[in-house]
Amino acid sequence: MSRDTDDDCLNYVADCRLRMGTDLFTHVWDPVILAALVAGPQRRRALRVRIGGISDKALTEALHRLVTSGLIERRSYAESPPRVDYSLTPLGRTFADGPMRALAEWIIRYGDELFEAQEQMRQA
Repeated sequence: MSRDTDDDCLNYVADCRLRMGTDLFTHVWDPVILAALVAGPQRRRALRVRIGGISDKALTEALHRLVTSGLIERRSYAESPPRVDYSLTPLGRTFADGPMRALAEWIIRYGDELFEAQEQMRQA
């Protein structure tokens, strides 16, 4: 990344890498699926049960998006019946162990304050 690009990034331009990174949190189910896969490879049905509350369509879209982004991999096995597992890629592992873990630690530490601030704004 050139210095000019770094300066533009501070202004949050559309092609900024920071924006690309924050976009990973914009889909509600993507971080949840990544967190579920931290434990290891999962079959689709097991993922859906582990997550709970996710529709089949939302799961399909999120898995496709995460595979396309290179954060998870889809592995098919030539068995009868056919089996497909999803797992974190090395890049997905760095995201789960880095920014997602940092966010989890932050919300554990400041979640009560965040909740209280939101409640105060609702009552105002």
